[in-house]
Amino acid sequence: MDDLPPLNALRAFDAAGRHLNFRRASEDLGVTQGAVSQHVRQLEAHLGLVLFERLPRGLAFTPEGRAYHVEVSEAFQALVAATQTLKPQPGKVMVSVTPTFAAKWLIPNLGAFAEAHPDIDLRVMATEALSRFHSDGIDLAIRQGQPPARAALDVDLLFRQDIVAVASPAMIAAHPSVSEMPKLHDAHNLWPEFLKHLGLTDSSARNLHFNQTALAVDAAVAGQGAALVSRFLVARELASGQLCQTVPDHLNGGQDFYLLAQRSRKAGGAVDVVRDWLLAQAD
Repeated sequence: MDDLPPLNALRAFDAAGRHLNFRRASEDLGVTQGAVSQHVRQLEAHLGLVLFERLPRGLAFTPEGRAYHVEVSEAFQALVAATQTLKPQPGKVMVSVTPTFAAKWLIPNLGAFAEAHPDIDLRVMATEALSRFHSDGIDLAIRQGQPPARAALDVDLLFRQDIVAVASPAMIAAHPSVSEMPKLHDAHNLWPEFLKHLGLTDSSARNLHFNQTALAVDAAVAGQGAALVSRFLVARELASGQLCQTVPDHLNGGQDFYLLAQRSRKAGGAVDVVRDWLLAQAD
């Protein structure tokens, strides 16, 4: 730590580098222009390097100054991000969801949420990774699987995993039997179980594999084959006629969708507003 320059000198250098002008940097920091200039000179003396070329109408980076400013600026941005993660922000709610849930259900419904709650800054983190409430700054999480048995969490069922086979009307017209249709597989790989449930064997000549269910659904809409998906995720496509169920049967997958919230959260705050809205939409 003894090798680090003074923090005020680094702040002055960062501001001067953003504006390439001591006067504008001083206005940004709320100090005098002379103070900014002095801090930058102290930093240059500490480093033994010239960071700026002083020009009649402003500043220009030296090669060393430009490279150093990139690193200093990123360091300050990291500090700001770390502080914002720890500091409660009224009206900001971070929701962690899987990419498929985000693309096929949450995003199509966000317009209604924004209209009903314009004062809440809802942020969506779409990831397959298991998010952590404290370290990742998560307020709510929607995950598929078995309900976690944790005393520190409120756990609510959002949707059952009601699996249906869907395809485009053109695909169904060309292949009357679902066993003959090209199969669109996702990471869950439920086709063998679904066909066994129907008492059928796969007689298709082509299979496509995707790492996300949303991609399989998009391929089904494009007429590439039949996909297996939870019914609620394709409700809009079924209603519009873009997709149709290939057979009336469905499969209870047992990997339901749950809404998770910290029990220690502030009651009645923005997080509860979003939680209540999600539960109401699911109903």
